[in-house]
Amino acid sequence: MSIKAEEISSLIKQQLANYQDQLSVEETGTVTYVGDGIARAHGLDNAMAGELLEFDNGVYGMVQNLESNDVGIVVLGEFGGIREGDSVKRTGRIMEVPVGDALLGRVVDPLGRPIDGLGEVKTESTRPIEKKAPGVMQRQSVFEPLQTGIKAIDALVPIGRGQRELIIGDRKTGKTSVAMDTIINQKGQNMICVYVAIGQKESTVRSQVETLRRYGALDYTIVVSAGPSDPAPLLWIAPYAGAAMGEEFMYNGKHVLIVYDDLSKQADAYRELSLVLRRPPGREAYPGDIFYTHSRLLERAAKLSDELGGGSMTALPIIQTQAGDVAAYIPTNVISITDGQIFLDSDLFYAGTRPAIDAGTSVSRVGGDAQAKAMKKVAGTLRLDLASYSELASFAQFGSDLDEATQAKLNRGRRTVEVLKQGLHQPESVSQQVVILYALTHGYLDKVAVEDILRFESELFENFAASHQDLFDQIKETSQLPEGDSLDQAIKDFAASFQSSEEKKAATSDPNK
Repeated sequence: MSIKAEEISSLIKQQLANYQDQLSVEETGTVTYVGDGIARAHGLDNAMAGELLEFDNGVYGMVQNLESNDVGIVVLGEFGGIREGDSVKRTGRIMEVPVGDALLGRVVDPLGRPIDGLGEVKTESTRPIEKKAPGVMQRQSVFEPLQTGIKAIDALVPIGRGQRELIIGDRKTGKTSVAMDTIINQKGQNMICVYVAIGQKESTVRSQVETLRRYGALDYTIVVSAGPSDPAPLLWIAPYAGAAMGEEFMYNGKHVLIVYDDLSKQADAYRELSLVLRRPPGREAYPGDIFYTHSRLLERAAKLSDELGGGSMTALPIIQTQAGDVAAYIPTNVISITDGQIFLDSDLFYAGTRPAIDAGTSVSRVGGDAQAKAMKKVAGTLRLDLASYSELASFAQFGSDLDEATQAKLNRGRRTVEVLKQGLHQPESVSQQVVILYALTHGYLDKVAVEDILRFESELFENFAASHQDLFDQIKETSQLPEGDSLDQAIKDFAASFQSSEEKKAATSDPNK
């Protein structure tokens, strides 16, 4: 059989057309152990810490331990399909998540994959989940208020944009509700919110998402959810993924609020991972770097300098305590990292004081500088009033003969506690808070029965919205109290026309009155 020259020529041309001048070289290793969300592999001598690896079945893992004879890998997904002897290859990429506007209004897992059934998330860029926090020269001091819409917080423990304020308390004391109300109150305030649910029941997260949707807050919120049935590595990286998504907006000059709900469960997931990876256990079996786990996360919250765009990221980490023990290991760690804490007391909660914020234990080390001037003026004596009331109340229950000054303090204290009560998902504007606190501190509520206080407040707001909207607008625009006695006169006129419950009852029973 003879081969023609043109056939040889066409074969050579075909080979040249398919020739690739770059060889594809992939470094692969072999899985030697798998179980409990982690794997070990040898043969990956050049793997980097935090690098993304891909297993045969398409599941990804992240390099966690770099040891002399093998590599410890945390499996980011279902590890049931991985077997000993499977190959695992390097990707050359550090662990990253998709970021951008396309994530707003969506519920995603810690890898940025949608879990809300609304189709894929089309983003153009990614960010590594681990990033060095801004340095001192890249920051500026916190000076802009972040309004939560909750009187007890905005008056007593104010939060500034770029601050880290811890929400701490026992189970079922309203920690998540405080965070949810804060997110709802950001509507129209040029703020993007990230809610990271760590180990929360999927039904709970679904109800939180529906609450945000109902109040129109989901449009500016990203929900990152790692459920209790997810592998421990996903619970561990969830807050870092949320921080990366928030940083994308912060470094573009925008303001971000991020809630970590809650870091106790993240610490438990990290302890589980570390023990399975055979890392030496420390106090309460947590690994030695558990403090660093939280500090490098929370330090990423910042108010950036004007040269970097002036964006901010405010962090509200949540920690669950056992029987109010704030001196436990994880609570003390996170308290020492943050700029203050909002302590929710279970006794107050069950006594009907909601939100159950303990004014004596709660503190903000930064937010006072960012507090609106009008709020600072009217709330100046609140903490002192509450402290003296709680002290006197404990003595007053043992004796009936009290002098007038003590009785006046007790009466003012009862009314202060009542004013600071607030319904669920009913945030108030700064103007509303200033007006009712002004009425309280200037004695306009002293003659109002305690059970009528909340009705007095709602009717006062209705009266101002109808007849004195200009006073509301003035407080909002200038952050100062209105000049002159216009505010006093408006409150005085309303207080004079306000009917107590007894008067209303008498008027309805006697139509001639």
